[in-house]
Amino acid sequence: MGYPWTTEMIAVADKHAGVYIDTSAYTARRYPPELIDYLRGRGRRKVPFGTRYPMITPSRALEHIGELGLDEEAAELFLSGNARRIFSL
Repeated sequence: MGYPWTTEMIAVADKHAGVYIDTSAYTARRYPPELIDYLRGRGRRKVPFGTRYPMITPSRALEHIGELGLDEEAAELFLSGNARRIFSL
């Protein structure tokens, strides 16, 4: 079972162009299943990677990313492309 906020936050992100869901509160193993499904599909441009540093170090946040089953495009968008686009980097 996912987190209660996940479905609602996904609905808000789908509805509003300027709303994104970051992952800074959790490591990859704790991402809610609904968020992973969203990230793999229609939400691949709506979820930028985050670390919550110093609470979660970048290396710890990146552990198990490969277990999410992201295709090449989704992984690139998640790990860098979305942040570059959102922040005009």
